[in-house]
Amino acid sequence: MAAQCAAAQQLRYFPVGPIYEYRWKLLKLALDHTQAAEQTVLQPFPDEVSQDRGVALLQSGKIDVIALGTNQEREDKMLPIKIDISRGIVGFRVLIIRAADQARIKSMDDRSLRNLTFGLNDQWADVPVMRANGLKIETSMGYENLFSMLAAKRFDAFPRGLNEAKRELEQRKATYPQLALELTKALYFPFPIYFWVNKNNTGLARRIERGLKLALADGSFRRLFESYYAAEIASLKSNPRHVIHLKNPILPAGNQPPDTSWWWRQ
Repeated sequence: MAAQCAAAQQLRYFPVGPIYEYRWKLLKLALDHTQAAEQTVLQPFPDEVSQDRGVALLQSGKIDVIALGTNQEREDKMLPIKIDISRGIVGFRVLIIRAADQARIKSMDDRSLRNLTFGLNDQWADVPVMRANGLKIETSMGYENLFSMLAAKRFDAFPRGLNEAKRELEQRKATYPQLALELTKALYFPFPIYFWVNKNNTGLARRIERGLKLALADGSFRRLFESYYAAEIASLKSNPRHVIHLKNPILPAGNQPPDTSWWWRQ
C-alpha cells in the first residue's frame, strides 16, 4: 500500500470549501475518463489564501489546478482549459439581503435597482464587471466579513451565484437570522469558469480537456451538474426571476458565451 501511495500522482487544487465541491468532483470525473499509468490523487491546498495568491502559487508550482472565472490577467499568467465547467450558472447572481428589505427590493424596477449598493470581495472577478455596468460596490478583503457588513447595513445586497446563495444562508442562519434570499430579482453576466494549470503543464491541460469532452459526450458531465444543482434549477423554473443583463467587459476575446441551456433558456 505504501509503495502504491508513493507512486501516485498528487494534484493540489484551489479554491477549497463546500461551495467548490462540484468543481473538484467534475475534475475527478474528467481524470477518471483519462486514466494514466499511475493513480491520480486530488489534494486540497491546505492553506487559506486569496485568489491572487492562489494564482501565484500555481505559477510557482505549489498548486497544480485552479478552478476560477476568466479575465485577461489570468489568461496571461495561467493556461486555461476553455470548457466552461459551470455552464454559466455562476454568472447568474441572486441577492442575499436583509429580510426587512424584501418588499422594497421586490417593488424596484431596473433603474431603481441600480441605486442599491452591492457587497463583494475586492479580489473577485465580478467587481470590475459590476463597476463597468454602473453599479455601486462596497468591497471587503474577506468573504465572511460580507455577511456581517450586510447585517450591519453597510450595503444593500450581496450577489451570489444561483448555486451558492441558499447553501451559504443555511450555514449561517443561526448567526445572521435577519438575512434572507431575495425572491424576485437576479443579475446575469457571461462568466465562464475554467480549470487552469501552469503554462508549462500542457500535458495535464490536454488530459483534463480530453476527460471533460469525453464526459460531455457520454452525459456524465451533465448528470453530475444536474445532481448538484437540481434544487436551484427546479426553483428557477417554478419561480422565474426578473433578470437584469449586464455586459462583461473583462471577458477576453476568444471566449465563447456560456451555454446555459441545461438550466436556463435565456
